[in-house]
Amino acid sequence: MSYDSYIWDLETPNKPEMVIRPSSPLVCLEYNPKDSHILIGGCYNGQIAYWDTRKGSLPVELTMVELGHRDPVYNVIWLQSKTGTDCFSGSTDGQVLWWDIRKLSEPTETLVMDISRKGILENALGAIALEYEPTMPTKFMVGTEQGVVISCNRKAKTPAEKIVCTYSGHHGPIYSLSRNPFYPKNFLTVGDWTARIWSEESKESSIMWTKYHMSYLTDGCWSTTRPAVFFTTKMDGTLDVWDFLFKQNNPTLNLKVCDDPLFSLRLQDNGRFIGCGSKLGTVTLLEVSSGLCTLQRNEKNLASAMFERETKREKILEARHREMRLKERTKTEGKEEEVKEEPEEEKPEEVLARVRKEFFDVIENELKRRERGRSKSLAGQEQELDEDDDEIILPKEEEEE
Repeated sequence: MSYDSYIWDLETPNKPEMVIRPSSPLVCLEYNPKDSHILIGGCYNGQIAYWDTRKGSLPVELTMVELGHRDPVYNVIWLQSKTGTDCFSGSTDGQVLWWDIRKLSEPTETLVMDISRKGILENALGAIALEYEPTMPTKFMVGTEQGVVISCNRKAKTPAEKIVCTYSGHHGPIYSLSRNPFYPKNFLTVGDWTARIWSEESKESSIMWTKYHMSYLTDGCWSTTRPAVFFTTKMDGTLDVWDFLFKQNNPTLNLKVCDDPLFSLRLQDNGRFIGCGSKLGTVTLLEVSSGLCTLQRNEKNLASAMFERETKREKILEARHREMRLKERTKTEGKEEEVKEEPEEEKPEEVLARVRKEFFDVIENELKRRERGRSKSLAGQEQELDEDDDEIILPKEEEEE
């Protein structure tokens, strides 16, 4: 199996301009935005390597295996810095590591993707997709293999505070994560059978999403020239172009690129050309029609209005769901209190003893009642006899007088 990666010139598609030879197969590769001769790559064995095309095909420097990632490095991104030598990487080992290519012997910073904020690597979510917007240099986002997007702030004081919040909605790994170039608070995720558009303000649900496709989605990106257009690739070899101002339920354009699964795509900065990479290693370069890469009249305002409308709708639904959950919790707590107030169920022996005692108490009370009644009866009879004797004696005394 060949470990080689290639740099191509669009004018000569039959032969690569340069061959890059890593020590382990490359999973990702990125040009330095400040120097087009410098590239940074993430390897399958967890190493980070960087190349200077002026110095040949072999890497200039590699990270040490024991101080790098433990799993394949699925994404690496250059950071906005004065030196232009800083970058960060993400891997399914649950770590995000920061590097300076001038000293790749060890990472400059480490963050464990443990959303419980305890920093336990065993509980960390595996990082697949990274997102970094230079206009927001302290913020970055991580798409995980568990389908959760983690929003982070690098400049927070403690590791726990660096994990700001999470967004959950996908049923499988998130393969692509990118902010809208015109409205950065809205971002696109691609995973499982859908692509979803989110707002930073709505954390419980995405504000828009595509239908569930028959084929698995593998990658996606926003148009660099139109705020309402994005692209997705699928396992059936098709490229979908979405324009949600024109159509929401189905893609505006569906193009069968090849018979093999498409695993990656990348759009040129001017939005005119798009490259798709297939499972067999074939790169197909496509030219986008002018209608799909030219900003339409009033498109920015319409796209902004749609984002705001859908965000507001989701906020209303979230508030309603919270209200329903609160009612349900209150009802459940009320039932639990009722259960606590109910006496504990007696054992059969205890019930028998209690009933026997009650029975004998009733008999004893009845006997006492009868005894009291008999005593009262005898006392009454004696009193009557005394009265009769008085009646008999009194007349005799009167006669004698």
